[in-house]
Amino acid sequence: MNPEDVEACFTTPRGYRFARWARPVVPVVFGVEGPSLDVLKQAIEATVFAAGHRMAETDPELGANLMIFFLRDWQELAALDNLGQMIPDLDRLLPRLEAERALQYRAFRFEASGAIQASFVFLRMAGALATQPAAELGLEQAVKSMLLWGPGAFAERSPLARAEGGEAVLRADVAALLRAAYDPVMPEAAEDPSHALRLAARMR
Repeated sequence: MNPEDVEACFTTPRGYRFARWARPVVPVVFGVEGPSLDVLKQAIEATVFAAGHRMAETDPELGANLMIFFLRDWQELAALDNLGQMIPDLDRLLPRLEAERALQYRAFRFEASGAIQASFVFLRMAGALATQPAAELGLEQAVKSMLLWGPGAFAERSPLARAEGGEAVLRADVAALLRAAYDPVMPEAAEDPSHALRLAARMR
């Protein structure tokens, strides 16, 4: 990626906005069982370690801070206890997701520093998501949860690529960007586009 590509990954309607996790990631997955659950957690763990970040058994404040929900339809969200406390605009969000026939939605909470404090991922298992292997789904959702990506980051191209054996892996440029983003000398959050220049330099 050149600096312009990196900047585009974190450009939002509000301008440039970058954030990464400061605290260790503690995932929990709802709505799947057995082998699929193990595969999903392994994919999340692999992505976190590929970025050079950390995981933990529990978050002292939140318990779990990366929550992934698998749903059959969006109305299931309305039945989840205390979800309104985590997603304040839930009453307005549900009709919009249904009207758009959305397959996924992601929300973040932030530390006072601007770093990611928690991420909530909701996946409606229909269409392409319903046929995606668990390992690929886990990798893709983990990548999308590790940074505050802009809406155009993966609009035209998946963060995954195919290895020679057909196995899905992180794209080399995406993996390099993750590592650069989690370099200890880099800030946990940034709103100045010059930050993209520093990321691009570390990728090389």
